[in-house]
Amino acid sequence: MRNPTLLQFFHWYYPDGGKLWPEVVDKAPSLAEMGVTAVWLPPAYKGESGGYSVGYDTYDLFDLGEFEQKGSRATKYGDKEQLLAATEALKSHGIGVILDVVLNHKMGADEKERVQINRVNPDNREEIDDEVIEAEAWTRFTFPVREGKYSKFVWDYKCFSGVDHIENPDENGVFKIVNDYTGEGWNEQVDDELGNFDYLMGANIDFRNHAVTEELKYWARWVMEQIPATTGFRLDAVKHIPAWFYKEWIEHVQEVNDEPLFIVAEYWSHELDKLQQYIDQVDGKTMLFDAPLQMNFHHASQQGSDYDLSQIFTDTLVAADPWHAVTIVANHDTQPLQALEAPVDPWFKPLAYALILLRENGVPALFYPDLYGASYQDEGGDGEQYDIEMPVVAELEALIRARQLYAHGVQTEWFDHANCVAFARSGTEELPGCVVIMSNGDEGEKVLELGENFAGKRWFDYLGHREEQVESDENGVATFRCNPGSVSVWVLE
Repeated sequence: MRNPTLLQFFHWYYPDGGKLWPEVVDKAPSLAEMGVTAVWLPPAYKGESGGYSVGYDTYDLFDLGEFEQKGSRATKYGDKEQLLAATEALKSHGIGVILDVVLNHKMGADEKERVQINRVNPDNREEIDDEVIEAEAWTRFTFPVREGKYSKFVWDYKCFSGVDHIENPDENGVFKIVNDYTGEGWNEQVDDELGNFDYLMGANIDFRNHAVTEELKYWARWVMEQIPATTGFRLDAVKHIPAWFYKEWIEHVQEVNDEPLFIVAEYWSHELDKLQQYIDQVDGKTMLFDAPLQMNFHHASQQGSDYDLSQIFTDTLVAADPWHAVTIVANHDTQPLQALEAPVDPWFKPLAYALILLRENGVPALFYPDLYGASYQDEGGDGEQYDIEMPVVAELEALIRARQLYAHGVQTEWFDHANCVAFARSGTEELPGCVVIMSNGDEGEKVLELGENFAGKRWFDYLGHREEQVESDENGVATFRCNPGSVSVWVLE
């Protein structure tokens, strides 16, 4: 197996108009040649905002760009035929297909229903008002255009535990649906932020309803049949979904699929113990994105030489549990102007990508704008309009190639200086290794003892940042350097 390398092939502001699925077809050959082994695609089903939906406002899981719903047949990324062409193109080039699964909530209901609700303190969801209010809520999903094709399941208020908008009386907030069918209060085994973080947005799916969990398992089987190139899933917003449900759901999809699936969940917390607790709750059946490491990259990029590089992996998932860590530099939620904004400054991105691509632990995930660039406009939290440019990381393609060519063998670390760190991969009998050195301050220099196997060897910087060559002595000792605020990847001549 090649070193697994995941690419998130979209960002929040990717252009509308059905361009993404055709672009996947176009880019598949170059991605395979570069060394990308799997592509994470955006949610492929119809959202409330139709052809403009990024995909996280889920309306109909069974509409992959096939039905004229919410103002369009195609999704933002293209129609179903284009989606299948894209996934088959990836498969034909040996690239895995990771589908985005958004099961926390539904939005854009077809009909209102009379419901009974309790008002909830949005800052402490454990504080549920005793008073029962009669109101109307958008909780009935009948998908009239689809007319029961693929699934006849109708979602109604008994499928949901809460909403954020009611009518007659008209109010916005957090409201608990009074629902004898599933029980009182919120789901357990969710994040304890705001008391209980079961409720996030829209009509909040209640997994205590057995008919709902069976429908979501059925949908998983259906989508794998519809998109036979599927090799895994990315699970959205799992801190808001009871862990017991995803443990069951993952067991189910693994059981019905012939090959093991690659599954990574988004539990966006910077508290390592919460990530570890979730992994325990699902019996280790999913990997998680390493949110603490991403935040370390953000801080390191902003603090420059004041940041202690030797501590970059402190309190990270990849350090504590490398078998369950997917390491990232950026994603659609952390990019500028988004909800979890924590961008990594451009100067530091080559260092961060070297740290996730060339080390032995974790599965690295790349971000579309870092490979292809992005520019967009949006309003910030202050109400001002901003023009955002996300430039291509010039070294990224070379670092992806270096992962396949040189990131092999035993790892040795020299994280012994606040501003200059290094690590080496020993190589194997068949495959070469490398030496990686980086600095967040002045020019970096390390005298490294690599052992007699490397006696009298000549090295050059694969990234081309340093022009000189390095020769190791008869004991395998050599002096490696990197430019100020930069990284070099030294490989054997």
